[in-house]
Amino acid sequence: MRTINLFCLPFAGGNKYSYREYEKYAPPFLNIIPLEYPGRGGRMGEAFIYDMHQLAEDLYEKIRYRTDGNDYAIYGHSMGALVAYLLAKKMIVFNHRLPLHLFLTGTVGPSAISRSLKKRHLLPKNEFIEELRVLDGSPQEVLENEELLAFFEPVLRADFKASETYQHKASMKLNIPMTVITGDKEDMTEEDILLWANESSETEFIKMTGSHFFIFSHIPEIMGIIKNKLIRQG
Repeated sequence: MRTINLFCLPFAGGNKYSYREYEKYAPPFLNIIPLEYPGRGGRMGEAFIYDMHQLAEDLYEKIRYRTDGNDYAIYGHSMGALVAYLLAKKMIVFNHRLPLHLFLTGTVGPSAISRSLKKRHLLPKNEFIEELRVLDGSPQEVLENEELLAFFEPVLRADFKASETYQHKASMKLNIPMTVITGDKEDMTEEDILLWANESSETEFIKMTGSHFFIFSHIPEIMGIIKNKLIRQG
């Protein structure tokens, strides 16, 4: 089977190493390409982006030259799922080869009002840290270390602001199949999750056990879903 690129978009506060464990379970035909947002990792010297559309534009410039000659799919978790959706729309607007599939985990549909009701990026520091504890995605050693917090807090606030200030504009459904996977203990309603069906002509919903970062407890299963979907489409 020919090689398929899988562009992976990190969650809030994540970087290009966020999906490192996923590479261990990738089938031979899948080339995992982790992407990175400005202001962290290899892009540390760049300014944060606080707007989702501008973030999608930034990443479009990073991948557009890698899409027209190769089959590819896009995967994103939480904030990364919304970026993946906007990035796919960019590919349509600029007449590029479209992704074979979008794999979206851990988030509500882009039109969900609940997305903009959260204002975590504006919380005072103590409340902000408590919110991170609830999400259960930040190591305890980070939350209890002032020096590490001083580094990660601006990154997370930038990402939360981009996601929480996103304004959705309804458009025609994408002719790109989507697989939406969520945890059964996530803080989101089923109604808001099902809103993804408004964005694609073909949407499958899958539920797994766990809270927001369930993806790290189900790596083999998620990679198995990605593998099986792309084998049928590649």
